[in-house]
Amino acid sequence: MPEKQTKAKAQAAKKAGKASSTQAGAYVHEEIEHVREGKHGAKSTKQAIAIGLSKARRAGVKAPVKKTATKATRKKAAQDSAASHRKGAAKKASTKRSAATKKVLKREGTAAASKLALSRQGKAAARKRPAASRSAAAKKAAQTKGVAGRKSAAKKAAKTRAS
Repeated sequence: MPEKQTKAKAQAAKKAGKASSTQAGAYVHEEIEHVREGKHGAKSTKQAIAIGLSKARRAGVKAPVKKTATKATRKKAAQDSAASHRKGAAKKASTKRSAATKKVLKREGTAAASKLALSRQGKAAARKRPAASRSAAAKKAAQTKGVAGRKSAAKKAAKTRAS
C-alpha cells in the first residue's frame, strides 16, 4: 500500500502537467527507500523499480509499457492498470500469498538500492538509448534549467575541473 506522501507527490506532478514517468517516479523512489530501510529486500535494482512501477499503475498512473517488454510484463502491467479502474473495494489479496511474498522479499539483500547499484542501472539503461535521444534529453534539461541554473551548473563544472 503506497504511503499518503507518495500519492500526494504523484498527484502534484500530475497537476503540474509532468510526464507519467515522473508521476511513477514517486512510487519507485518509495520502493527504493523501503529496500534501504530494510522493510524488504530486492534481488536487483530492476526488481525494486518493477515493484514501484506496479504500485504506480495500481494507483492510477498511466505508465506505458516499454516496446521491448516481455509478454509476462505486458500482462502484469495490464492487470495493474485494470486494478486501478475497479470501483468500490478492491479485491482483498490472499493473506497467505501476501505473507509468502513478504517472506521471500525479506530474504533478499538491500544492496540493490545502494547508490552504486542505482548508478549502474541508470547508466546501463542510458547506454541502450541512441546517442541522439541522450543528446536531445541533455539539451532539454539545459533549456528547462533556466539562466540561474545554467550559471550555477557552469560554476560547479569549473570548480570540478580545477580540482
